[in-house]
Amino acid sequence: MTKAIETAIKLLETLPESTQEHLVEKLRRLAFEAQDEGHWDTLFASSSGIKAAARKAAQEIATGKASDMDFNKL
Repeated sequence: MTKAIETAIKLLETLPESTQEHLVEKLRRLAFEAQDEGHWDTLFASSSGIKAAARKAAQEIATGKASDMDFNKL
């Protein structure tokens, strides 16, 4: 356990129990979100083609070379 976590726990212990529960639930949600984001980061990092396509699309949009997709032409 890191010193930062130990310090946070000591601080939480000084708060009323209902506040502790509320904050711990928020921290739990944040931790799950961080895990989920890490999972997606790993997936996208392994697929460089997606990153290259996204960069190309962003560049085309920025330079005015992109146009709206016409779904009727698909």
